[in-house]
Amino acid sequence: MTLFKIEKDGKAKEIHEKPFKLEKELQKLCEDNLENIFGLELVKSEFSIHNFRIDTLAFDPESKSFAIIEYKRDRNFSVVDQGFAYLSFMLSSEADFILEYNEKTGKNLKRADIDRSQYRVIFVSPSFTNYQKTSINFKDLPIELLEVTKYDNNTVNFVYLQPTGAAESIKTISGKNKTIEKVSKVVKVYTEEDHLNRMPDEVKELYQRFKEAILNVGNNITIKPTKLYIGFVAKRNITDVQLQKKTIKIWINLRIGELDDPKNLARDVSNTGHWGNGDYEIQMKDDENLEYIISLIKQSYRRNSQ
Repeated sequence: MTLFKIEKDGKAKEIHEKPFKLEKELQKLCEDNLENIFGLELVKSEFSIHNFRIDTLAFDPESKSFAIIEYKRDRNFSVVDQGFAYLSFMLSSEADFILEYNEKTGKNLKRADIDRSQYRVIFVSPSFTNYQKTSINFKDLPIELLEVTKYDNNTVNFVYLQPTGAAESIKTISGKNKTIEKVSKVVKVYTEEDHLNRMPDEVKELYQRFKEAILNVGNNITIKPTKLYIGFVAKRNITDVQLQKKTIKIWINLRIGELDDPKNLARDVSNTGHWGNGDYEIQMKDDENLEYIISLIKQSYRRNSQ
């Protein structure tokens, strides 16, 4: 896709790609903007232990889990093999990660606070080969690919590559690889099916109507299931939902006082423990107020998609 900048005279001037000269340049860009781009906290850059080195060690405060970010300009590497090697390293070095996090932040994170099942590895590169892209076509692979393009007008584009036709489980090949087998017993990628299983048909149908309405709010919204809820994400989470036997619990990612809610449908949970993001919670038992609820979520979309 060719990008153009519209000049003052109305002429379209082509914006050219400006390649990264070094991996370090790409790494610095990501680490300087770790929260904005990834929603992660930086723990350590160039973390080395036990003769193993990783580019960026990060922590996900939402899922309470660690993440490794690796930057690649070399296109000749196996996404799956290296990804699971890093995940295995994470599991075996968990105590060192916690110690490093506590020393960096001054907090007192404990092993019991960590959700090991949501560990993940993110590979960042200006481009991936077709083989690397197709190798992530598993529905439960805890490995993400992020392509980064830099342009000569100081613009950067980040694109998460999505699996295509990801129906098979990584566990189908785990028996052939001991590292994959070991990691797959602990690390899990949660899906919509995990949340829909054992739910009544009425709740499933209500969720499908809600989901379709949310995805129509913007074409940049993606679905990110976690262990505890299903997130709908633009740049950041705009709303999160938890399916229950008779209702859908919805959290709107706005701080208290930021939501215009004339019907007072949303409940203030700013001082109450809850799973999703934001200070507003709604219980939806049917689609009577669906259109109005979507209008509330649109307010979060406008704020969290910029």
